[in-house]
Amino acid sequence: MKNLHRRWWLGAIAIAAIVFLSLVTAPNNPSRLGSSYSRSPDGYGAWYAYMQNRGTPVQRWQKPSSELSKQNQITLLRVLSQSNSGLNGTEKQWVERGNTLIILGVRQPVTPADFSTKQQNDELINIKIDTQRRARINQQQRSLLGDRYGAVVWQEKIGEGQVIFCVTPSLAANAYQDYPNNYKYLAQLVTQANRTIWVDEYIHGYRDKEVRERAGERDFLSYLAQRPLAAALFQAAIALFVLILASNRRFGQPVTLTTAIADNSTAYIEALAGVLQKAQASDFVIDTVGNAEQKQLQQALGLGQIPLERQELIQAWVQQTGRSPTELEQLLRLHGQKRRLSDKDLLNWLKQWRTIRSYVKPD
Repeated sequence: MKNLHRRWWLGAIAIAAIVFLSLVTAPNNPSRLGSSYSRSPDGYGAWYAYMQNRGTPVQRWQKPSSELSKQNQITLLRVLSQSNSGLNGTEKQWVERGNTLIILGVRQPVTPADFSTKQQNDELINIKIDTQRRARINQQQRSLLGDRYGAVVWQEKIGEGQVIFCVTPSLAANAYQDYPNNYKYLAQLVTQANRTIWVDEYIHGYRDKEVRERAGERDFLSYLAQRPLAAALFQAAIALFVLILASNRRFGQPVTLTTAIADNSTAYIEALAGVLQKAQASDFVIDTVGNAEQKQLQQALGLGQIPLERQELIQAWVQQTGRSPTELEQLLRLHGQKRRLSDKDLLNWLKQWRTIRSYVKPD
């Protein structure tokens, strides 16, 4: 049972490691850049919150551009994360009917301009622009923000509507929260026509419920059914391989378990001690151990193994150690008294003998 639990734990750890590596090593999806749902430096979550706080509602568009034909008199903000910034036929017709399309991140040539510059319009100054790209506009276009190298933001009339372009996709990204004029400037662009404001989230991969149902993604299982299973099968194979290794470890030669060698002396001493404790024969322990301790003390004092009189032993111990004779007299006095001691007193008696021996310096 213990091995089974261990296998489950190893399997769970392996699967968690695979998931973690998949998340860490997975390539970043560039379509999320510029999304109002994103809190990353290149996202627009902070600007979206800024518009809500100032009382200007902004809605999120999560349908394809073909659905724009059903909407009129709106302003659509599109933050591109890819180089494709052109208008298709449906979008152009939609703009011609009087709508406004604002596109941030239009690819333009690099110029000798400084990468970081401060721009200004009629109302705001110190609008931070971090790009060397500039646009060369024609007579049908009007520059709204720029310098001698070209336009940073420009406007083009198409029928009754207009398209506003910007060379940088990070005009009011989360990274520019310390530059409030960037947020204000983008707010001016989207509110100048006084229309309903939408942020295009469809190009960032977000779909509303109706679009998902039309695509057959009604639930999570349907979504998985439409996705390739190669990656999932590969991860499952790795997890299975780890489980097999955990259950059948074959790394190196088998190790033979060594049999513990019994210590007969230790076993005998422990058995004898148990018998003496049950018999409460502490007086026998005092006589036997006391005599042995006295012999060891005589040998340590250099007096041989023949038992001496207590007084002679005490005098020799005092001469060599300089200690008080009372310490040794108290221990020797118990010998031959047939006195029973409690376990605690017996342990203290043994500790005192150990202390007595510690005072004797061996030759």
